[in-house]
Amino acid sequence: MLLETPRLTLRELTDEDVPALHRALGDPVVMSAYEHGFELDETRAWVRRQRERYSTDGFGLWGVVLRETGELIGDCGITTQQIEDDSVIEVGYHLARDHWHQGYAVEAARNCVNWAFATLDVDAVYAKVRDTNLPSMNVAIRLGMTVRRRFITRYRDIDMPHLAFAVSRSTWMADEPRLQV
Repeated sequence: MLLETPRLTLRELTDEDVPALHRALGDPVVMSAYEHGFELDETRAWVRRQRERYSTDGFGLWGVVLRETGELIGDCGITTQQIEDDSVIEVGYHLARDHWHQGYAVEAARNCVNWAFATLDVDAVYAKVRDTNLPSMNVAIRLGMTVRRRFITRYRDIDMPHLAFAVSRSTWMADEPRLQV
C-alpha cells in the first residue's frame, strides 16, 4: 500500500518501524485515550497485527512518513472495528507528539477516507473517539464527520465512554472539493 499526500507517504509498516512508531505508541500523552503508553513489546505486537490485517483484510494502519525527510512519525489507516454489535470501517491515527498541530493527522486521515470510499463497498467511514479525546474529535469534525452515537468500550478492565463519529459516502462525495488539503 502506498498513499501520498502533498507532505506525507502512507505505507505498510515493517518490523524495522517499531522504534520510530514506539515514539508515538509508547508516549502516555499520545496514548491517553488508552490510559497508558505501550511497552516496546506491545508496539511490536501492534505492528504484527497491522501486518496480519494487510494480509487478511487488504488494509490496516499504515506508517505515516514525512516525504521531505523520510521520517516515520506515526500511523494512520483503515481498520474494521466493532461499535457495539456493528462491524464498521474506521479511520484511526496516532502521531508522535512533536508532529501535532501541523495538520498531519487530518491530511493522512483524509487520504485514508478517500481510499476507503474509492476501494471498499461501504456506506460510511467511522472514527471511534474516546469522549475525553478532544484533539481526535477535532480531526473527525475536520473530516466532515458527525457524532452518530455514544457507546462504551471495555479495555484493560476499564469502561471507556466513546463517541462514534462518521461520514457517509454521499456526504463525502458532495463535500470532497471542500475537504481537499
